[in-house]
Amino acid sequence: MAKSKGEGKNFTEEERSAMQERVKELRGGPVLGEKPVLDKIASMQEPDRSIAKRIHELIKETAPALLPRTWYGMPAYTTKEGKVVCFFQSGIQYKSRYCTFGFQDEAELDEGNMWPTGFAVKELGPSEEEKIVALIIKAVH
Repeated sequence: MAKSKGEGKNFTEEERSAMQERVKELRGGPVLGEKPVLDKIASMQEPDRSIAKRIHELIKETAPALLPRTWYGMPAYTTKEGKVVCFFQSGIQYKSRYCTFGFQDEAELDEGNMWPTGFAVKELGPSEEEKIVALIIKAVH
């Protein structure tokens, strides 16, 4: 479908903020390492903060070779070469009814010709944690 003139040029405040965060990251801002990720998580509102914190712990326990960093101002986890494998996105910050735990193509979650790469997360219980751990294991192996 063709876009009309001017369509797609208006970004939300949240999208502009993410782009500004990304520019800071590209200019060498404090993005690498656990401290910037934990600082970002600490700045989130509940329940997103608890969900992000637990996902961070699951990633550290399951795939310690993944390196924490911020990416578009959100927690992300990369290979030693700096390629993003997975990321967390706050639902509250983006005015969504759920958080997102997603994967980039580096994760190779391929299943046939079509597979999910993003997962809505409203709450974390044992069942959801099991699914996240299985996805992380698949993503890094």
